[in-house]
Amino acid sequence: MRAPRPVINETLAPIEVQRAADESASTLPPLLVKAERVATIVAQGEHGRRRAGTGDSFWQYRRYQPGDPAQSIDWRQSAKTQLEYVRENEWEAAQNIYLWADRSPSMNWHSDPELPTKAERAAVIVLALASLLVRGGERIARLGTGERPARGRAVLSRLAAELTQEGITGTGMPPLEQVRRHSRIAMVGDFLNPINEIEPIVRFFSQQGNSGHIVQVCDPAEETLPFMGRTQFEGLEGEGATLIGRAEAVRDEYTALMNAHRDALTDICRSNGWTFTVHRTDRPVESTLLTLHTLMSEMERP
Repeated sequence: MRAPRPVINETLAPIEVQRAADESASTLPPLLVKAERVATIVAQGEHGRRRAGTGDSFWQYRRYQPGDPAQSIDWRQSAKTQLEYVRENEWEAAQNIYLWADRSPSMNWHSDPELPTKAERAAVIVLALASLLVRGGERIARLGTGERPARGRAVLSRLAAELTQEGITGTGMPPLEQVRRHSRIAMVGDFLNPINEIEPIVRFFSQQGNSGHIVQVCDPAEETLPFMGRTQFEGLEGEGATLIGRAEAVRDEYTALMNAHRDALTDICRSNGWTFTVHRTDRPVESTLLTLHTLMSEMERP
């Protein structure tokens, strides 16, 4: 659903313009507003993101090199310096990109009320990435919907509505579906499922000729296990409860298991030509988004 936009009359007083803008923003999901702000910060901080290609937008001049076609020489620019220069345009071939955010019950948790839940942070990362991709003219779709990737703000608004809809949950794993070959896939979740459930999914998409990126979102307590003394851990997906007499006594073993799980995730991604990134909810979104966007941009286009 396309977010409504106010019609701004040039004769409106400044206060009326501001009121109209505020009303328009109020119709957007709060997470999308937050994601757009994050995307804007990252977009303003990026430099050198463009690359030479077949588009019409001018990028740069460079010196002529042996092997360049003669028709690529810009004679007007070359005449200014008596040297031969080639005019390069910005690459404008859009990619097909599928995005997925984990909405399983285990994501609705945080160890501190001041921290966002893992579900909220995953949604912000996906929406902010989608915003950057839409601004770059890429085609996006939510993985698991069967929809064809498309461009434009309407796609972003629909994605935001789907990720913020109440009462919708998932299994904690991306669905298997046929997507367009040579697409890019970004999956954001806690990925605490057994490795033997994750590996077939990555392999499935990789064998279709698609590259991908996994972002594991975790609460800081899931990394450090800061609890002391008698502690009861309750599962959010029907796993039941576990009572540990001295939580600090199992901290080292827990940390070793978590590190081994991440090492296995890294190996799965590497062996399939994917990348793996960890994001903690007590750290800024911008750094993770910049890393993810850079990785996706550096992948060779088909």
